[in-house]
Amino acid sequence: MHIVHVEDFFHPDAGYQVNLLSRLQVAQGHQCTIVTAELDKMPTFLTSFFGKDNMPERDARFERETGVRVIRLPMLGFYSGRAIFSPRRLLKTVSGLKPDVAFVHSEDTLTGMLFIWMSRWLSYPMILDCHMLEMASENRFKHQFRAFYKRFVTPIIVGRNIPLIRVVDSDYVQKCLGIPLSHTDLLSFGTDTSFFSPNAEVRQQVRERLGLSKDAYVVLYAGKLDQSKGGKFLAESLKEKFPAAAGREIELLVIGTADGAYGEDVERTLAASGNKLVRLPTQRYYDLAQYYCCADLAVYPKQCSMSFFEAQSCGLPVLFEDNEINVQRIEADNAFVFKPGDSADFRAKILDIASMPEPRAAAVRANSRNYVLQHYDYVPIARQFTAVLERAMAAWKTKRRAAA
Repeated sequence: MHIVHVEDFFHPDAGYQVNLLSRLQVAQGHQCTIVTAELDKMPTFLTSFFGKDNMPERDARFERETGVRVIRLPMLGFYSGRAIFSPRRLLKTVSGLKPDVAFVHSEDTLTGMLFIWMSRWLSYPMILDCHMLEMASENRFKHQFRAFYKRFVTPIIVGRNIPLIRVVDSDYVQKCLGIPLSHTDLLSFGTDTSFFSPNAEVRQQVRERLGLSKDAYVVLYAGKLDQSKGGKFLAESLKEKFPAAAGREIELLVIGTADGAYGEDVERTLAASGNKLVRLPTQRYYDLAQYYCCADLAVYPKQCSMSFFEAQSCGLPVLFEDNEINVQRIEADNAFVFKPGDSADFRAKILDIASMPEPRAAAVRANSRNYVLQHYDYVPIARQFTAVLERAMAAWKTKRRAAA
């Protein structure tokens, strides 16, 4: 079948859900197209991490590597975390692709609501997904928006039986949008465990290339260095030299691009670290595996990231802040939490983890890999996503036949 993914923001070098899912669906034998926005009017906080230069060439490389076509449409603007397209042009573009089914990502964007309101007149079925958590919903108009959504959008989703996939185990859609959990499917994030896997040879090669000691305990951060991800907290926490842990020096590897005045402060603080610190710019999603393999611990100073799954798949223990989602992710003795915003606790936890006896450390590494294999292997998860699409397509055809 031809699956058209509709996504406000797509970057071919990232490791977001649509990047991985569309690639795996092509591997399943389906045709996939991503309809998304041009990046020229996207806000800097979205584009600075991977950059927006040479996008036609980068999109073309993504198509060569994955078989997924990328179509970019101009935006009229971007407001409150939502892209604004010409409704007519967006709908005409998707319809012109003659999809068997459209996967419209994020049910609470303007794009998502447009497709929901127009669903009765579409010549193809559609499904939605939700990535939102209540703790991440910080818009000052959130209460007004939720009341609007419950009155004018939720009744259409439920009444027309539009499938909705939750990708995080949260009751956000029911509590905040009034969509019953019974109406939804819960399918997780995950990673390609065949690609992201431990590799001792790569570990030593990368350490040698970067000038990291083969015997050091290497702490890795890979991700955004902006305020939302705690860039300054990370830099300040890594400034003071760590003592040796269990006879091993602690060395640091920080990967990511810092931007603007905030980023300049982060860079100055990182440069003043008393620890051995290797600094690299943002890397392409599939280039990150080698760095996960070379490290001993991955840290996330604020919130978390989908890269949690890739790090764990490479057998890398993780330290992140104590919040509702992260607490669920330490159930297999595979990761650790620290008190949010507490630099002293963050540093103490790094030292505690680095000082673990080797048998205990080996068990945690194995648990990290097994946790992803058992719960977040995206190859079977991608098939589950496709099954929901197929179910939606079958229900839509049955309804059309009944109405004929």
